[in-house]
Amino acid sequence: MSENPILTAIEKQEWLGPVEKAGSELVQSAYKSAGPAGQTVKNALHGVWLGHPLHPAITDLPVGSWATAAVLDVLEMSGGKKYQAGADAAVMLGLVSAIPAALSGMTDWSATYGKTQRVGAMHGILNVGAAALYASSYAARKAERRGLGRWLGFIGFGLVFASAWLGGELSYSQRVGVNHAPDPDEELPQDYTPAIAEADLTEDKPTKVRVNGTDVMLVKRGGTIYALAEKCSHAGGPLAEGKLEGDTIVCPWHGSRFCLKDGHVEDGPATYNQPVLEVKTQNGQVLVKARQY
Repeated sequence: MSENPILTAIEKQEWLGPVEKAGSELVQSAYKSAGPAGQTVKNALHGVWLGHPLHPAITDLPVGSWATAAVLDVLEMSGGKKYQAGADAAVMLGLVSAIPAALSGMTDWSATYGKTQRVGAMHGILNVGAAALYASSYAARKAERRGLGRWLGFIGFGLVFASAWLGGELSYSQRVGVNHAPDPDEELPQDYTPAIAEADLTEDKPTKVRVNGTDVMLVKRGGTIYALAEKCSHAGGPLAEGKLEGDTIVCPWHGSRFCLKDGHVEDGPATYNQPVLEVKTQNGQVLVKARQY
């Protein structure tokens, strides 16, 4: 359990359990039912094309827009009616940009588990509450109830700030969205190092070996031996326990799929490519070293 009292309190909220389960299943089933197109959209929202998670890259727009609206609202309260149009536009921009931010966040959240998923659920609930307040704020402004609209916006920004704090905890404390694979320059062998006897490899059976203190996955396929870092870049899942699909390996934890030849991400939720090792055989031994780029 977390040492942070706020996170500890959230982790104890058992009522969030059904929300987590139903929400995660809904997101995953929606993508699955859409077939290949659903997987394409899922990959895009995870940020596979970007090389790192999309969600943190686009949350700046709604947060920044609503922060701008708060500043303009304060200026308006000081007698600056000329700031009204700008404040209203900033509120609307925040609402519009919150849609892709929410979709990417839900997509990432559906591939979490345990206390991380619980904290993420509260993060999402706060964001929904903030969006509802800002939508009400915009309606009040257009109905010439600007005082009410401003205060709804201020309360909404308080929820945004709380949600952003939880987002930071998810990223920096619970390591959601960071690269969990070993560092090729620090943790993988830089020179050819014995890994296993070639005779101990079975065709089409992923095998985990430990080389210089780091786990490596070896696969002998069609007479070629492939080697990837064994810890999945998404959440550290054991790739050696995964399923082979053609020339790819699927992580057993969340379904990230990596190319055996060069480690690039075929399907998310992983967004970071898997480190690849060069392989050669010598005197019946399989030797590996980190691939240099």
